Amino acid sequence: MPRFDLDPEQLRAYRPDVAEPADFDEFWSTTLAASRAKAEPARLNRVDSPLRTVDVFDVTFSGYDGDPISGWLTRPAGAREPLPVVVEYNGYNGGRGLPHEHLAWAASGYAHLFMDTRGQGSGWGTGGSTPDPHGTGPSAAGYMTRGILDPADYYYRRVFTDGVLAVDAVRGVDGLDPERVAVTGGSQGGGIAIAVAGLADGLVAAMPDVPFLCLFERAVGMTGRDPYQEIVRYLSVHRDQVDQVFRTLSYFDGVNFAARATAPALFSVALLDQVCPPSTVYAARNNWGGTADIVDYPFNEHEGGLGEQWLRQARFLAEVDGAR
Repeated sequence: MPRFDLDPEQLRAYRPDVAEPADFDEFWSTTLAASRAKAEPARLNRVDSPLRTVDVFDVTFSGYDGDPISGWLTRPAGAREPLPVVVEYNGYNGGRGLPHEHLAWAASGYAHLFMDTRGQGSGWGTGGSTPDPHGTGPSAAGYMTRGILDPADYYYRRVFTDGVLAVDAVRGVDGLDPERVAVTGGSQGGGIAIAVAGLADGLVAAMPDVPFLCLFERAVGMTGRDPYQEIVRYLSVHRDQVDQVFRTLSYFDGVNFAARATAPALFSVALLDQVCPPSTVYAARNNWGGTADIVDYPFNEHEGGLGEQWLRQARFLAEVDGAR
């Protein structure tokens, strides 16, 4: 796969103008306040598991509009002191899967909440269990255009709210340190992590891995790959709705959230990635409101650095958490 985006030197300096609604902050503060008003404490049910070095809990917490959101919480077995926490978000159309699929953070001494993504979980992996009870108007197949004519109805309003309330939830769990919460995720999960970092206060770190949902207008016009192509297919039919669609997407653009994020960040980007083009990732990183490092994988596509990137994340998080 040849490189198709900007040269590395251009990427490092790339800071495009991105449409930002005048009421962006009001929209999100109102959204979060309404859902927080309906939130209840997270419910944890210990799971009878063959895993012996970690404790496993089936978690249900309140997300958007008080909707129940599922997740797995794992932590070192028998841990008693308040633990630092990593909240992780999943890739597009994957579910929370099974607890033994998410052990690395708990094995490293952290509590780890892996959030299910509402309505998703039937495209790959071992499934999800969280419905999305909110209907939308006509949309293309997939999730990218659900409710896309109005930011109040858009699918990712609910998902990003779920992500912020996942942080709220772990901050209320006994034995977890509310001042030492980091967020991470790959692809869609990276996009959610960026949004949460821009909306949630006091995070110790953010680690977006080959993030999705950034710089929509460029991504939609540049890549021929899904999920961005869902928007292309929608607009190829609804030809008169272009301005309305991109106005909605401006409320959910990772670049706008990045500008509001202050936690130290470690990004990754794959320079042959046609799912999340490198310039869209760099646009978010270069607009980050705090310090933000980035790791390039020059010869990888959307798989990025895989296990090597996790090792970098673990070292990065140990460093920034230890510096607090």
